[in-house]
Amino acid sequence: MAALIRKAAGVNPKLIASGGGAFEIRVNGELIHSKLETGEWPDFDAIAQQVKSKI
Repeated sequence: MAALIRKAAGVNPKLIASGGGAFEIRVNGELIHSKLETGEWPDFDAIAQQVKSKI
C-alpha cells in the first residue's frame, strides 16, 4: 500500500509497525482510515484520493 500511495499521491508514507491487526492511515496526523474501527482493509482508490486532497 505504501508504494501505491507513493506513486499515486507523490508522497513518501511513513510506516510504523504495530500488532493486533491495526492498519491505520493518517495524513498530517488526521486519521483517514482505521482497520480496527471498520474491520476492513481500505479501498486503495478512495485512500489515494483522500491523501491527495489532504496534501
